[in-house]
Amino acid sequence: MDSFTSYIFRQAYEKVSRLGELDKRWNRRIGSRRRPVERTLAVIKRVFHGGRVLVTSLPRVRVKLVFSCLCFNLLQLGSLGVGS
Repeated sequence: MDSFTSYIFRQAYEKVSRLGELDKRWNRRIGSRRRPVERTLAVIKRVFHGGRVLVTSLPRVRVKLVFSCLCFNLLQLGSLGVGS
C-alpha cells in the first residue's frame, strides 16, 4: 500500500473513531450492565465454539445452547474450586 492510500485510510479511521462526550458517557453507563453478559458470551463463543449453530430447527438450536450454558456453568464451578 502506498503512502497516499494509507494516509486516506488513516484519515477516514480518525473521523469515524472519534466519539463525542455524550457517547463516552453513555458507554460508561451501559458498560457496567453489559460487562457480565459479554464475558459469558465471549467464553461460550471461544471455548465451546458457540458463535454459530449448524443445526436448522429451533428446538435443536435451543438444546445446543442449553448444553453450552450447562458446560459454561460447570467450567465456572471448576474455576471456583467447588467439588474438589
